[in-house]
Amino acid sequence: MKTIQMTIDEPLLKAVDKASRVRKTSRSAFIREAVEAALHRQAVEALEARHAEGYRRQPIQPGEFDQWLAEQDWGPA
Repeated sequence: MKTIQMTIDEPLLKAVDKASRVRKTSRSAFIREAVEAALHRQAVEALEARHAEGYRRQPIQPGEFDQWLAEQDWGPA
């Protein structure tokens, strides 16, 4: 790991410290997990945008998935 220095405003720092205490973790670990979660969300959002763009460029055609309708099992009605 590498030690870094960052600037954070006082109210946010207090919130981070409180959340760290609740989770029984260090400030650094809490911030590290928050950054990892934000990066994961960003990656998922990028994949979702790519997926949506693909369907915009090539929309589903009528009947394209009809062969799978009989395969669906929604359980007892």
